[in-house]
Amino acid sequence: MTNTKKILIIIQRSNGDVFLSQALIGSLYEYYKSPQIDLLVNDDTLPVARLLPNINFIHTFSYKAKRQNRWKQEKNIIGSVFRKYDLSINLTASDRSVLYALFASKNSISAIENDNSKSWWKKSLLTHHYFFDKTKHILLNNLESLNLLKIKHNNILGKPKISEVSISRIKNKLVKKGIKDFIIFHPSAQYDYKIYPNTLRSELLSLLSGLDIAVVITGSNNQIDIAIKNQLLAQSNVFDLIGETTLEEYFALSELSLAYIGMDTLNMHIAAAQNKRIFAIFGPTNLTMWSPWSNQLQKSATEDKPMQSYGNITIFQADMPCVACGKAGCDNQQGKSDCLDHISPKAVFDEVKNWHQDTEF
Repeated sequence: MTNTKKILIIIQRSNGDVFLSQALIGSLYEYYKSPQIDLLVNDDTLPVARLLPNINFIHTFSYKAKRQNRWKQEKNIIGSVFRKYDLSINLTASDRSVLYALFASKNSISAIENDNSKSWWKKSLLTHHYFFDKTKHILLNNLESLNLLKIKHNNILGKPKISEVSISRIKNKLVKKGIKDFIIFHPSAQYDYKIYPNTLRSELLSLLSGLDIAVVITGSNNQIDIAIKNQLLAQSNVFDLIGETTLEEYFALSELSLAYIGMDTLNMHIAAAQNKRIFAIFGPTNLTMWSPWSNQLQKSATEDKPMQSYGNITIFQADMPCVACGKAGCDNQQGKSDCLDHISPKAVFDEVKNWHQDTEF
């Protein structure tokens, strides 16, 4: 595959999966000397995909279009990728995404399930395959195709690209609010079951407001974030920017910040890519796969503990035998996660305070 000029990478999962593909993309771009790299992603992750460096074109899959006319969309996607690539790499094990990889190129690599009853045909048709390993960080899973291609690489999560325009806009916004040094507090996530309860969040913010540093609360304009915005109480040294930045402007804001405090979500991974000091509050999420990646140590968390630190990262979990269950809430239906009720705001604050006192800005 030394003459590879056109590559398709298929990522049919969440924002975090798309963002954490940067290391793979960067390595391929360097090794194959600036090839054309296209993506195929779910349409709800398109804003993140557009901010990845070294991307030529993005194909999208829509679950709404699937419900309306499944076969029309499949026909259009297959027609747009069919044998147009020298190499296709699929980062998920679903049947659909594997078929896209097979149609796109004669040289196809994909993650597959360990269950042979589901993956036997994939093994026989793919050029190369690897088993998607839930005991391994998503970054390392994503880099398995490089190992199959014998491409040397490091395990570094690359920084997102940020335009000078976005950096300038954020700097102007901070100046207008009188903010100089600041830390980010990100209280939301894509799903309610990952969100710290309002009473504990309010207590933590009250404690953080006593530090001699600005606390900037971030979020988007979606329903979950706006609900949190409406619950916020006015406090000194705390600045509410929920709904006031684009995604790229948030990248710029995060780059200018000193630290990230908040939930297990895309924003946490952005901070990790930027090598920020991170204080992450985790509920039921599988740490082995989804804890913040430390570029400094090239590692993530591998076991559950009420509090643990590695490199520039500190993680807080509940001290409960069920943690971390990996479910979408206690009912596994995106309902409430009781474990988040058992993470002390004071414990989080004490770690932030110790870092703040020990760091020269």
